[in-house]
Amino acid sequence: MGVKNLWEVLESCKKTVPLHHLQNKRVCVDLSCWMVQLHSVSKSHACVKEKVYLKGLFHRLRALIALNCSVVFVAVYLLQGTFVIFSYLLTPTAKSPNDKGWTLAKDTNANGSIPAIKLSTYRRRLNVGKEVTQNKTNLQNTTSLRRNMGSEFSCMIKEAKVLGMGLGIACLNGIEEAEAQCALLNFESLCDGCFSSDSDIFLFGARTVYRDICLGDGGYVVCYEMTDIERKLGFGRDSLIALSLLLGSDYYQGVHGLGPESACQIVRSTGDKNVLKKISSEGLEWVKKRNGGKNDSRQDDSILQVINAYMKPKCHSADSDIVHKALAQYPFQRTELQQICAEFFQWPSEKTDGYILPSIAERNLRRFANLRLTSSDVGLNLPLHEIPVKCPVSEIIKSRRVQGRECYEVSWEGMDGLENSIVPKDLLQSACGEKIMEFEERKAQRKKQNIQKRRPKKKESALCLAELDLKLQNLLLDDNLRDQAKFNASDSSGRISRITTAIAEADLNTVDSLHLLHDIEQSELIQNISNIDSNEAISIVHQNEIIDLLSPSPPKKSNFSLKCQQSRDQHIEVINLSDSENDMSVEHKQKLKELRLFLASIRNDIR
Repeated sequence: MGVKNLWEVLESCKKTVPLHHLQNKRVCVDLSCWMVQLHSVSKSHACVKEKVYLKGLFHRLRALIALNCSVVFVAVYLLQGTFVIFSYLLTPTAKSPNDKGWTLAKDTNANGSIPAIKLSTYRRRLNVGKEVTQNKTNLQNTTSLRRNMGSEFSCMIKEAKVLGMGLGIACLNGIEEAEAQCALLNFESLCDGCFSSDSDIFLFGARTVYRDICLGDGGYVVCYEMTDIERKLGFGRDSLIALSLLLGSDYYQGVHGLGPESACQIVRSTGDKNVLKKISSEGLEWVKKRNGGKNDSRQDDSILQVINAYMKPKCHSADSDIVHKALAQYPFQRTELQQICAEFFQWPSEKTDGYILPSIAERNLRRFANLRLTSSDVGLNLPLHEIPVKCPVSEIIKSRRVQGRECYEVSWEGMDGLENSIVPKDLLQSACGEKIMEFEERKAQRKKQNIQKRRPKKKESALCLAELDLKLQNLLLDDNLRDQAKFNASDSSGRISRITTAIAEADLNTVDSLHLLHDIEQSELIQNISNIDSNEAISIVHQNEIIDLLSPSPPKKSNFSLKCQQSRDQHIEVINLSDSENDMSVEHKQKLKELRLFLASIRNDIR
């Protein structure tokens, strides 16, 4: 529980940050709080039997592992200073936690007792005996109560520890209060934050607290920073301890009838630096009197004990061997985890690997990225192939988009049991940007090759001419264009006549005379076309007949086309002008050039 209504008081300081906020951080977890959260959503007998709460813990841990977030469990549900933990031994006969492959180990550093100041609260929760108030109990003569190791909840804690060991997560066994041990680690900067739902963790000295975590699409954590509490509310650690005395907590029942708003006003009016001094010297009688209650001149000695319990909790010191051991990095044990999941969840090895190996691979890649970043900070910018530590990514297979985020599917180097998986693009960019460049180059090359394969071949010139002829036929079939076709044919005939006159005036030599005969024949042919009936012309077009005035025509089916062919066979000879151009004068060459250009323009018009 913590302090009554304290989360409500701190509501304005609550922040919801993306799950990615925990990347490369070290966090300590009040394991009891996590197990309560996970068990509360699966209270049915079927869920308990299938260990849904433990599956939830597994998925939380693999999400944090993928972010390279180092986790340390803190738990205190122990018995007589000794806690039995499970460690798996690699023996051929070991098949389950009930087999001889499991051994028992003692941890003599764990006390696992309930603080004497918390006894009444603990008894009230367990409904053991009559409810005892702290004001009527001599706490100085009361010893700590040993925790119930045989309860169902303690068994859940043991299962969580076993699962954590397979994932390489250590557990620090606290002395009395897990949240107090977490707060000490955070206060001493041995971890970046604490996971706990007990609000009194701030009173023990925590600076960053994660109250809740959500996985899946848009995963996030609910975060509270002590700096925000001090800045927005004006409450330091002393003020929060004073609020616990006014509102009530696991250690004290509080002032009857005092609400959170009134309590906050009292603490603010007194000041963070003076509030505990005033309470220590005068007790809470001045508060009761101010609140309209009766004045009781008796001094409540338990107030000093409450203050001392928060300011100096029983914890392992930051420089102790047990703390250093818990904060060390432990390897992931694949075989052990497979057997643990087979026992707890009845999962085959392939399913366990499918869940955890991509997270382990992503964690390795983040650690490689951190190595490159650290090297860059000290001025050592080595190429990828010169780094002593081998990059865990072999190559990029394809680009992906997962939940709106740019990703890549990659193949892994030396990752037994895992070939491919998907990682975020920004992570790959920071770890091995060279791999992205290689992938983009290969992608561009493949795209270029595909374009060349799909590029259509150039059509033969005959096909192009056939298409043009077909278009011409379609145009001539239009009634609105028939008259225009006749006009164009007549006009072309006239232009050929002008060519004949021009040749005569040019006084060309023998070779030019032959050209003159050729053009006269063409002119006569065009004149015949212009004089034919329009219906006959359309009929010719329908028969796919194409008239070329500059070259011999192919055989035609119509009588008209046969006559044209015979006429051309009799009078037209193919003359290569280039063979005799060397004998011509410059003026004659210029005339021939102009003539060729003019004939080319006529051919374009006819076609």
